[in-house]
Amino acid sequence: MQLLVSNIFNTRLKYSLKAAAWHLFLSLLVAFFAGVLVFGVWYPYPYRELSGGRELFVLIISVDVVCGPLLTFVLFNPAKPRGELIRDLGIVAVIQMAALVYGLYTVYLARPVYLVHEVDRLRVVSRADIPEGQLKPELGGFHKLPIFGPKLIGVRSAKDPLERAKSLDLAFQGQDEAVRPDWWQSYELSRNQVLSRAKSIANLRAKRPEASRLIDQTVIDSGVAESSLLYIPVTSFKTADWVAFIDAKTALPLAYAPIDGF
Repeated sequence: MQLLVSNIFNTRLKYSLKAAAWHLFLSLLVAFFAGVLVFGVWYPYPYRELSGGRELFVLIISVDVVCGPLLTFVLFNPAKPRGELIRDLGIVAVIQMAALVYGLYTVYLARPVYLVHEVDRLRVVSRADIPEGQLKPELGGFHKLPIFGPKLIGVRSAKDPLERAKSLDLAFQGQDEAVRPDWWQSYELSRNQVLSRAKSIANLRAKRPEASRLIDQTVIDSGVAESSLLYIPVTSFKTADWVAFIDAKTALPLAYAPIDGF
């Protein structure tokens, strides 16, 4: 009797492990394509580091990939009637897909949408940073948030002292100009201000001598000579320890590096 029970247990364990292994393979395949979507479309480099997209994605996928196959391992039993087995595995698949869709939707809502020049830095603004109800058609297209990575924009100056005072009051409440849609403008209109605030790469070398090799590599990555580059800090809700190497004439970012630019 004990031998029979042992054989039944070993048989179920064998088939349960096989089913869980197939489920794990399929889960990893789905996770791969989800990763292509997240890091290839919503969080292109360097925003996966700047906006925390990588950590959020890994957390969601890890839970999803582990829980699905684990439930399959627990519920799979070749002795069950075929209909009952299909029902159990179908419930597992529905739960897993629902969790994945919800997780990806969360990642989508947290995605970076604009890289905004604000005073002396470029700031990464995510969808979640923008106050509700402020994305209106009269913004001239800025209300249509980009999907294929953040768009480069600037912020305008205050129209009068009263607006400036109101702006400062909102800033003290945590609503900086960079997250207020009615202050956004094209990057071209902010170009001169960007160039006036940016500093030479030599200045960065003097401030961060320990990052000399990283600076050299970032200059190479930019594709232009160091004399044609300036740098400006890049910040996000997650970090302030990045810089953008920008073209000294156009002010367009050409390369990024995890270096404290302040």
